[in-house]
Amino acid sequence: MFILDDLPPAIDPVLLDALRAAEPATIGHFRHVGFMDPGIRLMIPGYVRIAGTAVTVRCYGADTAIVHYALGKLRRGDVLVLDRAGDTRHAACGGGVAFAAREAGCVGIIIDGPATDVQELRQYELPVWARGLSAVTGKRLFQHGEFCVAVSCGGVAVEPGDAVLADENGVLVMKPHEIAEAAKRAVDMQKAEQTTLTRLTKGEKLPDFNGTNARLAEIMKNEPRP
Repeated sequence: MFILDDLPPAIDPVLLDALRAAEPATIGHFRHVGFMDPGIRLMIPGYVRIAGTAVTVRCYGADTAIVHYALGKLRRGDVLVLDRAGDTRHAACGGGVAFAAREAGCVGIIIDGPATDVQELRQYELPVWARGLSAVTGKRLFQHGEFCVAVSCGGVAVEPGDAVLADENGVLVMKPHEIAEAAKRAVDMQKAEQTTLTRLTKGEKLPDFNGTNARLAEIMKNEPRP
């Protein structure tokens, strides 16, 4: 059975630019939901950060026909998110899929399962996050597939049109209306960190000025003596 729903509205590029300025790990200082399992990792070397609109796919086992269908729908700024329905053997993305996605304007692919053709992924420079690599590839069997439905990827519920932010540290999913506040807070924290680094360079100790030593001294003052 196939389900072929419509594409979601694309997220405003201005919002995506603001989100891309934030690091997922900075947002991880104040947000605890929406982060995918850390087993889903970037497959190409070097630092890269993407932000885009989630276009979701659920493909089953060896049948990756729906992935090829999705390649004909992708727009500039989209992120292809693949729910593998528990399959950990068949690679749903290789060099050809990555190249086609890149040419369509896709900014990245997130897979809850393995990828393949890692040497081509490096060559084509389309960021792909996956659980690893497999030499066993998917095939266009035309049996099952779902396009632009609510999916699960890396333990996170992802709906078409959600915002995706990803870098080497991990993948974060949030609603478009959450972008502005989260991005601003994260960028402000990143700027503040530069002040911290300057103080450390001048010889100050982190636990002295971030309150750690003062708080521990307070705790120890009230601890019973042995």
